[in-house]
Amino acid sequence: MQIKDNTWIGNNVVICSGTEIGKNCKIYHSSVIGEKPQDLKFKGEETLTIIGDEVMIREFVTINRGTIESGKTIIGNKSYLMASTHVAHDCIIGESVIMSNLATLGGHVEIDDKVIISGGVLVHQFCKIGSYSFIGGGYRVVQDVPPFIMAAGEPLKYSGINSIGLRRNGYSINTRKNIKEAYRLLFREKISREKAVSQIKNTFPDNPEVKKIISFIENSTRGLI
Repeated sequence: MQIKDNTWIGNNVVICSGTEIGKNCKIYHSSVIGEKPQDLKFKGEETLTIIGDEVMIREFVTINRGTIESGKTIIGNKSYLMASTHVAHDCIIGESVIMSNLATLGGHVEIDDKVIISGGVLVHQFCKIGSYSFIGGGYRVVQDVPPFIMAAGEPLKYSGINSIGLRRNGYSINTRKNIKEAYRLLFREKISREKAVSQIKNTFPDNPEVKKIISFIENSTRGLI
């Protein structure tokens, strides 16, 4: 176990062996960090839970350590896990991610930087959520959510780009327009996804944000919402 400088730990917090916690974190009362995975295949192997710097973990949060498949669960710098959230084994959470109250991640979920997951959201195991996305409250995530968008509904679907989040993080009007047009081609046009991706590549050959969208789509294993 390793806990770095200026990290504050509240009452009745359990921190298990194999846990590494960075600097300037705050872990509130009755949270459990690095406990064994809730995975029937787990056989007691030595694995890790890695918490970055300046992470805020509120009351009753549970974070399970990794299994032999990846060896670790990771929470990125400056992330904020609100009360009663759960992060299962082998999850990878990027920097500045917000998980609101009661949000729950299944095993092997990957969340990129600056994602906001609203209260009560359930994320199925092995799903991926792209950077700067916003998931509306109370919904289920059972497929991959690409970057820069808002997602809501049952089943979960594209609900426009995350304009407010992008603006707050310094993305220009022109960049936001390009992202919006790329998603219009992907989700709104009545053509196959393969043709849409090809059209997006031709329309925005050098745009870094669009390249990130394309890369996410092409590397999706569960399919997109």
